Amino acid sequence: MSSTRPGTSTPMDLLFPDHDAEIARSRQMLAVVPEGRNDWRPHEKSMTLGRLATHLAELPRFAALVCTTPELDFASGAWTSASADTTAERLAMLETNAAAMKDSISRLDWGTIEESWVVRMGDQVFMKDTRAMHLRQLYSHMTHHRAQLGVFLRLLGVAIPGVYGPSADEM
Repeated sequence: MSSTRPGTSTPMDLLFPDHDAEIARSRQMLAVVPEGRNDWRPHEKSMTLGRLATHLAELPRFAALVCTTPELDFASGAWTSASADTTAERLAMLETNAAAMKDSISRLDWGTIEESWVVRMGDQVFMKDTRAMHLRQLYSHMTHHRAQLGVFLRLLGVAIPGVYGPSADEM
């Protein structure tokens, strides 16, 4: 497989031109998470507010694994969930992880980004696809959890920032 394609941009430029905007959207949502409500959850099966907000801040950390390893096997102990208790800690975590995400993706060439990558728990394979698809799904995963966080915040009476245009609270 060729590592360059004449007439095209890098994988980062072509596949993820929305990186900075998506991270800014996550930053907006994390910035309004109220302190002291980490244990709140809208339903017994839901994550807590603190866990959800921390998960959103840590998600970009997966990108380095996708870009630099052949797989993530949760049974190996290679991944441990991050911990953060405050908005400031989560925002700092997001900045660190997002910068590493962008750097990791920027280092990929076309041949490497088209290679297979696997998420498993021992023998049980959860996902197997190209690195490009896993990275694209990672951005979608962040969008999903931002929306989920927006519902949590709305239920707590927190004004929701507009991330794709003005929110009802901004109109």
